[in-house]
Amino acid sequence: MKIKPLGARVLLKQEESEETTKSGIVLPSSAKEKPNWGTVVEVGPGETKDGHEIKVTVKKGDRVIYSKYSGTEVKIDNEKYLILNQSDLLAVIE
Repeated sequence: MKIKPLGARVLLKQEESEETTKSGIVLPSSAKEKPNWGTVVEVGPGETKDGHEIKVTVKKGDRVIYSKYSGTEVKIDNEKYLILNQSDLLAVIE
């Protein structure tokens, strides 16, 4: 299945959080913190707001950091993805 975000939104594949602490303690899935970084899978075409064109500034393959409680989780072919507004992106990891 292929998903194309609308407007200035991006589709991310969330990266998994670590399963063990630095001291070697294994964390159960209920104790793991939701990761706030991922890889851009697809980008929307941008949008026009109040007569100004808003272009999407990230591209497929970029690793990004996003706001902790932003976006909408979706499950596609048993994989978890996140759709969020470009304004919720905080940084590109280089």
